[in-house]
Amino acid sequence: MNILEKLGKLKDPEIRAKNVRALYLASRELAWYVLQPPLRNPIFVVGCSRSGTTVTYSTLARAPGLISLGYETPQLWHRIWGPWHNGWDSEAARWEDARTAHARAARRFWWARLGSGRLLDKTCINTLRVDYLARLFPDAHFVYVFRDGRSNISSLIDGWRKGDHFALSKMLGPFPEEVAIEDGRFRDWCFFLPPGWRAYNKAPLAEVCAFQWKMANQRALEGRERVEESRWHPFRYEELLQDPEHAFERLFSGLGLEYTREIRDHCASLASHPTSMVTGPPDPNKWRERNEKEIKAIMPKIAEMQRQLGYPDTLDG
Repeated sequence: MNILEKLGKLKDPEIRAKNVRALYLASRELAWYVLQPPLRNPIFVVGCSRSGTTVTYSTLARAPGLISLGYETPQLWHRIWGPWHNGWDSEAARWEDARTAHARAARRFWWARLGSGRLLDKTCINTLRVDYLARLFPDAHFVYVFRDGRSNISSLIDGWRKGDHFALSKMLGPFPEEVAIEDGRFRDWCFFLPPGWRAYNKAPLAEVCAFQWKMANQRALEGRERVEESRWHPFRYEELLQDPEHAFERLFSGLGLEYTREIRDHCASLASHPTSMVTGPPDPNKWRERNEKEIKAIMPKIAEMQRQLGYPDTLDG
């Protein structure tokens, strides 16, 4: 494209607005180097995709004093440290991967877009990065959302079946090797890419989703060993369904957040509101109606993690 063609594009108001926005953010990021504003006690909501992290995040975002983008930022972490840097090992990151420059890049990104305040972030790949984040941000709090594997895996299966809505190649680009999950029905990975993903490139979908659920929770619990007890906040999805008002009251208190009347009313209404963008209103037994055969097949693979999280390790438990 020559210079005249590029200048012609500036007639488009959307392109002009995009360019102005890019210049603004670039100037803000340069200002960060001068000001070096602090980022104190950030909150990271982590957990397997389809475990309730979105409703948890959106509810916490109502707290006075928090700043948040309102969307996930996997692209930020991919640029800092991810599959492009680790030979496509995964979207995970460990304690030893953390660098001062990584923390600076993330702080600069958030401050340019949000300004100062206590950050709230939710990005699904961060369940694979708890110890990494704990090293980058030693005063961070982690809200660990977890869910019965039978329900969580069933919801993952439903999400995969929605086509390419959650496809990773949109962000990561072409995969380095062929993906042919479920006899080739799925040519891309969805949601997130755990360590060991290559071994499942030609596996049945239920096994892939069980692997994702297991690895998400395993890596979160391993990372938890690097986090002070007072900064680790387990949040069981089923408690959110059964008594959201009091479940969130305890969570807000643990995080030192104000639990206002408006937030209490919102939480009280959650039990009857749909929280799933995949299959509608929540139901702890929905997996029996939608994917019981698939869950039965993978129960032996998830039994140990089920017990570790306090859930039944059999189909009928």
